[in-house]
Amino acid sequence: MKLEYNHLLPSDFSADSRVWIYQSNRLFTMAQALQIEEMINAFVSSWNTHGTPVKGFGTLFFGRFVVLIADETQAGVSGCSTDSSVRVIKEIEKLFQVSMFDRNLLAFFVKDNIQLIPLSQFNYAFEHGIIGKDTVYFNNIVPTLGEMKSNWLIPVGSSWLNKRFHSLKSV
Repeated sequence: MKLEYNHLLPSDFSADSRVWIYQSNRLFTMAQALQIEEMINAFVSSWNTHGTPVKGFGTLFFGRFVVLIADETQAGVSGCSTDSSVRVIKEIEKLFQVSMFDRNLLAFFVKDNIQLIPLSQFNYAFEHGIIGKDTVYFNNIVPTLGEMKSNWLIPVGSSWLNKRFHSLKSV
């Protein structure tokens, strides 16, 4: 599996565009992925804030991550328009029986696959060499498009996990 994705991001959006990344607790099938893409495209094409269209983008990355981006240079995203984006993610959850809001489930690139490890199991995975400081971590809390381009996929040692678990011994 290749982790290249920047070429799939919109090039005409501001680097300050807001980003939301929702991670599924499982991989979607190809048929599900195509249906999700349709749902995302329908949402983005009708996304608005106080009656003004949002310059938005949405897609499914790696069969698991729904990414929504709003370029706020023309219209800022309000609470109501953010709520509407959350509704479409909840529709995906319900339709495909997945969890998209579990922030305690961390994603790593291990042995050419995306592996999910519960936060409660991070110490074990680190201490037993399943992941290390150089393991690629999906930093789903990047707030902007610029940050997504440079800091979505980063080594564990460069993430917030390094500070939290700096005292653990690497195998």
